[in-house]
Amino acid sequence: MMTPRERLRATLNHQQPDRVCLDLGATWVTGIAASAYARLRAALNLPERPPKVHEPYQLLGFVEEDVRQALGVDVVGLWGRSTIFGFKNDGWKPWTLQDGTAVQVSKQFEYSEETNGDILVYPKGDRNAKPSGRLPKGGYFFDAIVRQQPIDEHNLDPNDWADSFGEFDDEDLAHFEREANHVHQQTDYGLVMNFGQGGLGDVAFVPGENLIEPKGLRDPNLWYEYLLLEPDYIRGIYELQTQAAIRNMELLHQAVGEKLDVIIISGTDFGGQEGMLISPKTFRSLWKPLFKQMNDWVHEHTTWKTFFHTDGSIVPILDDFIEIGVDIINPVQCSAAGMEAQAFKDTYGDRLVVWGGGVDTQNTLPFGSPEEVYDEVSERIRIFNSGGGFVFNNIHNIQAPTSSENLLAMYRAVKDSYATAEKF
Repeated sequence: MMTPRERLRATLNHQQPDRVCLDLGATWVTGIAASAYARLRAALNLPERPPKVHEPYQLLGFVEEDVRQALGVDVVGLWGRSTIFGFKNDGWKPWTLQDGTAVQVSKQFEYSEETNGDILVYPKGDRNAKPSGRLPKGGYFFDAIVRQQPIDEHNLDPNDWADSFGEFDDEDLAHFEREANHVHQQTDYGLVMNFGQGGLGDVAFVPGENLIEPKGLRDPNLWYEYLLLEPDYIRGIYELQTQAAIRNMELLHQAVGEKLDVIIISGTDFGGQEGMLISPKTFRSLWKPLFKQMNDWVHEHTTWKTFFHTDGSIVPILDDFIEIGVDIINPVQCSAAGMEAQAFKDTYGDRLVVWGGGVDTQNTLPFGSPEEVYDEVSERIRIFNSGGGFVFNNIHNIQAPTSSENLLAMYRAVKDSYATAEKF
């Protein structure tokens, strides 16, 4: 029987593992909403305790060791010290989600409530700053607040973005070294780094939610316009970001060496439900060369595998990802146009590791019956795990309204697949 680390590494090398490799909560795109996590703990008959909301933007719950053991999880995440809102997960205090779930949040999490019930969160926990995130009343995650300052379109300067691309400091590197050593010395899990600094134009980060006063273009809607109207300005920002990302990967490698199995380079979305959000031509002009620089650096200097997240229908650029040497694609949104599971596996399965794709989190998992969840999960494992190259996870994060019955059906299907693993 393989250890979790051996199972992940076999999977990443397109070798057939002894059973499907399983992830829950190792990354910010393979996690679980804190309220759903609380229900999962209860359904597994584990001790009740308020989930830690370690990723406040999406209100994700930190997956604890007893849950990993109960489900047979194979991989854990290496996380930075700061959140998307710029404050650190440094100590915890009680809070209550809008659906009534008791949770814990960082002691640096500072918020206010508007008269309509919306929750506003402050960058770096600084109440003197303008709020940078809004949780609508009854909502399940924060939306960024655009705080763009006036722009002189005749004097656009990519260096306005320099504050967004900081270098890891000694405390960051000591943290990464300590956490990576712990995983390797005290556990047999695989390890994935939640890096994401190569996410060029990732609209989750464009507004600068972590900054007190973000400079430059910060409106995601205008961003897409400027791709066509001011491509040199956007390219200049992307080049600065790429240089900073490579420098931080150098520092990260000095700190953790080959203890890392996977690094998430980018979380930029390029697809929607029916097609691309940008043209393939624009992708090849503005993104592809810089993605290649980052991907090449990893493969030339480390043994890490590279992980790229993009939602939606991305068929026109999948060969581009393969051409620049991307190892892993997430989440493979099978409900999007052209992304059907069997066709994807047949066409790309020997060249791209599928991390995700296990069940539809838009419809089946939150709104289907347990039987429908079980059947879909079983079918996806049958397709994607044939010949290796598949890490099971839901398609993006598990949503807050998901029932415990459906969560148990999903993991029951995963475990039932072990009995037939030798047939793949």
